[in-house]
Amino acid sequence: MSFCKLFPRLFSVCFVLSMLALSARAQQTPARPRLTVQAPQTTTTTQTDGRTRLENGLAVAPQDGDEEDAAGESVESVEGFAVPSSMGRVERLMLTAIEERLGTPYRMGATGPNRFDCSGFVWSVFQQAGVSFERSSARSLWQEFAPPAEGEQFKFGTLVFFRNLRHVGIVADANGFFHASSHGVVYSRFNDYWTKRLTGFRRVPLARSPSLVASAGR
Repeated sequence: MSFCKLFPRLFSVCFVLSMLALSARAQQTPARPRLTVQAPQTTTTTQTDGRTRLENGLAVAPQDGDEEDAAGESVESVEGFAVPSSMGRVERLMLTAIEERLGTPYRMGATGPNRFDCSGFVWSVFQQAGVSFERSSARSLWQEFAPPAEGEQFKFGTLVFFRNLRHVGIVADANGFFHASSHGVVYSRFNDYWTKRLTGFRRVPLARSPSLVASAGR
């Protein structure tokens, strides 16, 4: 048999053997798991300098724990709150300050502008709104301010305390609050996780004279 007649047959045999070898190798190599990407929920948030900003009165943020311990709490997206039409000037300045800080990372002892802890976030928001008091711990803020009047517990701007005064945030409304936690500055619902750890409320007077500035180191 001439080489010209034998070459096509040899080529066919080599091709078949190559395909069999590739098939065997593919069966021996475990398939990689595919990542399933869930479709994002429809929100009304925008991004400003990499931070989440409220739009049309809504915010979307993960649930979170406090600066002490976030163990046992799930992280999920939640709806924000509707901005009350009856807000005064100071409250609106506070809301603007909160919007600017949403998404800012957490750091123990930080008061901004690029990192906050829980009490540092609260202090910074009130400072920007023109309400002056000494930056102090959650426990000191609890001692400094009086309990809210009846019906003001869930009024925007009221301070809400958790975990035996180890964590503090700013009430948005009856549904949730703003705070700085291990997930950064976020809005969280008053869900079972937080209501079980709730200590109480305090109300900051929105018009404070210099004589009312608290002393440090309490």
